Amino acid sequence: MSATAKKRPKQRAPGAAPPLQFLGREPSATLFPSKNEVLKLFAVIGIAASVAAACNYAVCFFNRQAKSFCDSSKVAYDTDTDLCEPCPSHGWCSNGKLECFHGYKKQGRKCVEDGTINQTAKKLSELLQQHVCNAYGQVLCNEPGKIWFQEADVREIIDEHMPQKNIVSENDTSTFVKRKVMDIVESILETRVARNGSKEFKCPDLLAELCKPLQCRVNQWIYKHVGIMVAILGLLVGLTKITWSIHQKKNLTTRAEQLYEQVCEILQDNAMRIRCGNREGEPWLVASWLRDQLLRPRERKHAMLWKKVEEMILEDSRIDQYPKMIKGESKVVLEWQVDGPLTSMLKNKESASKTKAFAKVDGSFGNEEKKPVIAGGGFTKNPSYVEVSRAGVCLLQDLTKAYSTSMDQMPNA
Repeated sequence: MSATAKKRPKQRAPGAAPPLQFLGREPSATLFPSKNEVLKLFAVIGIAASVAAACNYAVCFFNRQAKSFCDSSKVAYDTDTDLCEPCPSHGWCSNGKLECFHGYKKQGRKCVEDGTINQTAKKLSELLQQHVCNAYGQVLCNEPGKIWFQEADVREIIDEHMPQKNIVSENDTSTFVKRKVMDIVESILETRVARNGSKEFKCPDLLAELCKPLQCRVNQWIYKHVGIMVAILGLLVGLTKITWSIHQKKNLTTRAEQLYEQVCEILQDNAMRIRCGNREGEPWLVASWLRDQLLRPRERKHAMLWKKVEEMILEDSRIDQYPKMIKGESKVVLEWQVDGPLTSMLKNKESASKTKAFAKVDGSFGNEEKKPVIAGGGFTKNPSYVEVSRAGVCLLQDLTKAYSTSMDQMPNA
C-alpha cells in the first residue's frame, strides 16, 4: 500500500461519550419569551388580581354588620367608638336605636330638619314680623300703636296664629315650632332686656317705614315735597294759560280775517249794485249795523274781535271810513272806493279754473261737461257767473257813458 493511501477513520468504542459539538455556539431564539408574550402575561396577572380584590371586598361588605349607635345616656369617654357609632345630632340613641327629635326626621343614619315644620315656622315668623312692624308703622304716622313688644306678648301672637297651621295637636311639636319661631324672630327684630329680665322686641326702622299705611306715606311724601309740588303745579298752570291764550289769539285772528273778508265783499257788492244797477241807495254802510249783522250773539261780548276787524279795515286803502250824521246821530260809515270788483274778479278766475279742472276729471269718466244754462237772457243762480255778468254789465255801461260823453263834446269842439 502506498504512502498516499487514505487512512480509515478509527471507530469509536461503544461506551465512549459523543464529542461536545455545541460548545461555543449561540442559544436558540425560541429559548426566551417574546415581548408580546410578556405583556399578555402581565395583563392576565392584573386581571386576576382585580377580580380577587373585588371578590374579597364583596365578601367583606356583605358579611359586615353595621355598628349600633352608642347610648346617649352614657358619657362620651365611657363609650368605645370601635364597638358603636356615636349618636348623631338632633337625635336620641338608646339600645343601639336612633330616634330623632320633634321637627327632625330620620334620613339614613342621620336626623335632618322636617321641611313641613320648618316652612310653618317661617310663615309664623313672617306673620309675627308683620304684626310688630305694622304697629310701629302706625306710631310713626301719629296713630295708636306699639313699639316694643314683650316676650309674653310675642308668644301670645304666635299662639293666635298657630291654630291656622294645624300644629297644636302635638305638644312637643308646638313647643319646637315656638322655639324655632323665636329663633328666627330674634335674628330679624331688634331685642333688648327689660328691667324684669324679660326680652323685648322691636321692628327695625327701615322695615317700619315700609309697613306704614299707604295714605300715611302719601301724605308724608306730599308734605315733604310740598315746595316742589307747588312749583310744578304753578309751572303747569302757567303753561296751560300760555297755551290757551295762544290758541285763543289764533282763533280770534282767524275769525277776524273771516269777518274782514265778509265786510269787503258786502261793501264791494253794495257799491257795484248802486253803481251798475241804477238803484236808489247809498254806497256806504254803517259800521255798527254791519257789525251786528255779521257777529254772532255770543261773539258780541268779545270787543277784541270787532276791534281786530276795524284795525284791518283801517289798513285797507280800498275802504273809506268817515263819520256821518244819520237821523241826528253821528255814525261811522264804510264805503268801497275802488272802481271795479277786484276781489270778485280774482275769485271768479279761481272758481273758473276749479270748474274746468273738475269738468276735465268728470269728463274722463264719460260724463259731459256741465255749462251754465241761459234762460230768457238771464244767468243761473251760480254766484260766480252772477258776478261775471255784473262785471260785464258795468263795463258795458262805462263804455256807453264814455261814448255818449265823447259824442256830446264833439259839436262844441
